[in-house]
Amino acid sequence: MKRLITRGLMFGNLIHVSSPALVERYNRALIHLTGKRTELADFHIDISGYSPEVGDELDDPLYLNPNGVNRQFILLSTAQKTAPLLNVKFSMSRSILRQFIEENEAQLFALTAKDAVAGELLNSVYAVSDPRALFNIRKIKIEADTTAGTVRDAEQLGQKIDRFMAEDDAWFDDVLIADMVTLAKRTGDVTRNPVRLKQMEFGQDNFWTAHFGGLYIFRGLDHPAAISAGDKAQFGKLPIKYTFDFNDRNQIAKFFEYNDLVEPIVKARGIDAGAILRQKLDFIIVDAAQETGIDLTGANRRDIRALARAHAADLPEEFHGLQALLRWAEDEGPWPRITSDHPAYFYTLRAADHPDRDLVNMLLAELAPKDVRQLFICHKEAFYRAYQGWSEAKKSYVADFLDREYQVDKAGARAALFGHDDAMAEPVRQPDLIDRVGPWGAIRRKRGGVKGPWGG
Repeated sequence: MKRLITRGLMFGNLIHVSSPALVERYNRALIHLTGKRTELADFHIDISGYSPEVGDELDDPLYLNPNGVNRQFILLSTAQKTAPLLNVKFSMSRSILRQFIEENEAQLFALTAKDAVAGELLNSVYAVSDPRALFNIRKIKIEADTTAGTVRDAEQLGQKIDRFMAEDDAWFDDVLIADMVTLAKRTGDVTRNPVRLKQMEFGQDNFWTAHFGGLYIFRGLDHPAAISAGDKAQFGKLPIKYTFDFNDRNQIAKFFEYNDLVEPIVKARGIDAGAILRQKLDFIIVDAAQETGIDLTGANRRDIRALARAHAADLPEEFHGLQALLRWAEDEGPWPRITSDHPAYFYTLRAADHPDRDLVNMLLAELAPKDVRQLFICHKEAFYRAYQGWSEAKKSYVADFLDREYQVDKAGARAALFGHDDAMAEPVRQPDLIDRVGPWGAIRRKRGGVKGPWGG
């Protein structure tokens, strides 16, 4: 992993904590949350305040995420909002933390000037030894305060000020006045500078979890389903109508279709489909050639084409399917029939424009793992797992490519691959072959004996 770390592709954009004052604030928050402390003089933290160095020191990578369910967090600065989230257990955790910081940025800036803010992403589940418990996660609430309880004290002071202003004889209530003075010494003037964090709650119908080898739960759709990266048999009966795993390619394709979750790359607006397909082809060639031991560092497209010629007999079906699609896209060949049974099928798709597009792109990245760029962008946990099993030649090529092509313009790369242009006008649909059978050929449905939209 050193190759990734030195290029900023792993543990990149973390916040460096080095001043004694910040280390002490971190320790106060750490003791407050976990009863532990660090002896390190400097370390790095992610958006939640988790530090890989502290995790190593404590021999506990989940020291801020007990049971991998209710993630705790430590905020030393609002600058953490741009940091990544490490050891991800739920897909929604980073977006929730970032939204919390952005919605309360002014308050958090003032609070973290003097103290650390410690908190937790709360739900009603505290352990997930039984996979059915995952379906009880429906809402996430955020609870946060400084280690000194500034927010709590400010709320109490505000209540006492309201009482003082409302009661006629409050001037004679020495206990009330004394309490107000004591609280004001800790919070400052809350009438001019209110210290209050927004009470935020997030509904969660659709999400991914790392538990049980990886599970996607889609409850908030017209046709709900759970999709497992591992064998679905491990789950038994889940409280959802359909459970699929990655071997159920036809059912997953129909799930995407019936819920309007994906679109073909070659029909997407505002992208260079040919360039995207060529890059996918390059990744597949590198994957096929990785066992040869060829040094691929700095390899360009001409080098990759030479590899394709040298290893033509070893290129998989994914390559041939995407090459045929590229020929069609550039008006050099007939329309290829790529059904959901074809290994290239999921490589030809991206998420449509809907609220769960990041989650769908994450799932597509696992279904098309040879596209290492999409895997890295959309599902870093899966990328790091896959990286460990690659040859040195492929590791070198992928790290060099991502450093050269992606790191220089992350936002631009994401927009080029996954961005959606607003339609200028409603297109006039023509009853051509694609409209009649779908862009990848008809997904044939059996007549009679079909149990629900994805078969039995």
